[in-house]
Amino acid sequence: MGKELRIELDDEHYERLTRAARERHEDPTVYAERVLTQELNRGRFLEGSALFLSTPGVREEFAGRFGPKPGAAASAA
Repeated sequence: MGKELRIELDDEHYERLTRAARERHEDPTVYAERVLTQELNRGRFLEGSALFLSTPGVREEFAGRFGPKPGAAASAA
């Protein structure tokens, strides 16, 4: 079961949130929950990736297998 989190937004940010939710035909509360969850998941992913790549030898093996430069899909992130 989820936990409740209350946040306070200034008028400008609240208006931007409701406008973005309206454009996506979503309830502002549902939209805010989804955006917050995505950002938290993104942070966890980036933190886990950094930890993985800091393991000795992993960065070199990864670069050897996939190349040292990001591919075309990397700019979509």
